[in-house]
Amino acid sequence: MPMRMSARDLMEKLVSFPTVSRDSNLDLIDWVEDYLSSFGVTSHRVPNEDGTKHSLYALVGPEVEGGVVLSGHTDVVPVDGQAWDTDPFSVFEKDGRLYGRGTCDMKGFDALALAAVPLALERGIKRPLQIALSYDEEVGCLGAPPMIDHMKTVLPSASAVIVGEPSMMKAVNGHKGGTGFAVHMKGFEVHSSLMHTGVSAIMEGARLIEWANRMNAENQARTPGPLAEMFDPPFTTIHVGMISGGTAHNITAKDCNFVLSFRCVPGDNQDDWNAAFMAEVKKVEASMKAIHPDAGIDAELCFDVPALKPEEAGASEALARALTGDNATHVVSYGTEAGQFQERGYSAVICGPGDIAQAHQPNEYITIEQFNAGEQFMHRLVDHLAKE
Repeated sequence: MPMRMSARDLMEKLVSFPTVSRDSNLDLIDWVEDYLSSFGVTSHRVPNEDGTKHSLYALVGPEVEGGVVLSGHTDVVPVDGQAWDTDPFSVFEKDGRLYGRGTCDMKGFDALALAAVPLALERGIKRPLQIALSYDEEVGCLGAPPMIDHMKTVLPSASAVIVGEPSMMKAVNGHKGGTGFAVHMKGFEVHSSLMHTGVSAIMEGARLIEWANRMNAENQARTPGPLAEMFDPPFTTIHVGMISGGTAHNITAKDCNFVLSFRCVPGDNQDDWNAAFMAEVKKVEASMKAIHPDAGIDAELCFDVPALKPEEAGASEALARALTGDNATHVVSYGTEAGQFQERGYSAVICGPGDIAQAHQPNEYITIEQFNAGEQFMHRLVDHLAKE
């Protein structure tokens, strides 16, 4: 029996699954698989290493080339420490807004993609929809690459990928790339009155963070290139958002941990930035070991997200512009899975409902107007795929 649900009902169902990135998404994936199966659509799963999370993809319509991939992620960021006025895992409507974790980023789009499935089947589309739902996008776009690689071996080649991150239904053809290093500073503990004989992992970690500050200042002072100048800010940025370490105020810290990440404008070589950082790591580590040989630094690449580069006569961009009527040029500074699709040979564009400014915020919301605009977009897309 088909599970016929409105797009709004689908969003409410998806939001009800608390798929914070640190937790499993299997309950949501199980439900989506059942939903698709009720329409006779076969799903394919791609698990992570320990099987606690799955990506899911499916083909709707004829098994021919030239279809369109609708790409979204199933994970959301935590609500811990945020002051919510309502239950974040229930959708609450007020003043033309739909509140809830993921309504904007990006279960609203996921719901619209799933709502398009029965519509596509009823219209008898001539080219297929491909639904692609990943895990762990919020912690470095970790789930998409194995899913995309698997899709390429199973499904007919698609002509376009629409990644539905919140873009106010504008066609975004470029975004920054990103890499992140998990840094563990290993110090040597002594009483802080004898700090010259010890190694403070925190204070040595601060040297790497200060390097990031210097690089940010130098990058900001440069004249941006033609690709970079489209972004805000128009330069590569280096950031540390969290840091932990130490046991007492009067002991040189034995351990310090943080993630240092890059957001690279197209045109900057991410490998060059990685190499520059590792060179600084070796420099700081040498000074630490000169005090005590047990001190050191472990810096492990924990994510690597390629930039989305504007395509020459890109099929995805042309499709998104045709369906939205948007002819302006848009780029964003956040990273998405679009660059990963593009890196693997797909034409990709970002186009989804909602404002990125609402993503990750307490009382996250999408406006009903934007959600409705996304639904109208899906209807036009299905009409496009139904044509000969």
